[in-house]
Amino acid sequence: MAEVEYWPQGARCVALLTVNLDADQFWLGMFPDSINRPKTLSMGGYGIKRGLDRVLRTFEEYNIKTTFFVPGKVAENYPEAIEKIIGYQHELAVHGHTHTSMHLLTADQQLEEMEKAKEAIRKISGIVPVGFRAPEGELTLETLKLAKQCGFKYSSSLYGDDRPYTIFLENGTITEIPMHWELHDFPYFAFNYGPAFPSGQGRVASYYQVTRTYQREFDGYYQYGLAYVAQFTPQTIGSPGKIKILEDVLQYITQSENLWIGTCSDLVDRSLVIKKEIF
Repeated sequence: MAEVEYWPQGARCVALLTVNLDADQFWLGMFPDSINRPKTLSMGGYGIKRGLDRVLRTFEEYNIKTTFFVPGKVAENYPEAIEKIIGYQHELAVHGHTHTSMHLLTADQQLEEMEKAKEAIRKISGIVPVGFRAPEGELTLETLKLAKQCGFKYSSSLYGDDRPYTIFLENGTITEIPMHWELHDFPYFAFNYGPAFPSGQGRVASYYQVTRTYQREFDGYYQYGLAYVAQFTPQTIGSPGKIKILEDVLQYITQSENLWIGTCSDLVDRSLVIKKEIF
């Protein structure tokens, strides 16, 4: 029996197959000295040059529109990638500007990150993004207030539920679309010797087990009528072998009846927000 009955079009369950287009900015934001590490940066470049096209073609094969969270610097440095995403009619949302972890920044610096990224995407696409996902790393208590101040109507940055909920802030409200690490490909596959990432150096996961994790989690979300929020990163999922993980996951979930799949902004616009939380 589903827990909720108010998803778009009366669906039993919703699925958001989101993409983090970090490119080389992930490494520059997490490890600034990567500017002098061409091997490290090349992994992010691979996501733009090779992985992105495979991801876009896979979504097109299943007629899926989703949300791409993009750092402003990536939009500035790779405008042709942004044009491709727009061409496939996906949503563009903000993923920081330099992909620097928000907890390392002052409030003014955080707001500057959001505003610069928002403007970079608007300048290239003509679209004003309405969504925000904090870069990997921690937030501060002010981050969501600043996101609201910057004009975002939703965030997808926290892990506190498996349904969207309203966060009440001092300056208004914002909708949170929560996610979970087990539905993020990057922690399973990202690896680098120097700078060491992850610091313990444990990688790379079994393709089969990762595929089954995405599928098994979907079974639970579908059973209880929740919001399945997956994350994919072109520099990892976009390799010739790993793209089949995405293909297999999409094939698996699209066989389900009464499932709604769409963008984050469409979900926020068309769903009843089911939980309220004070921030």
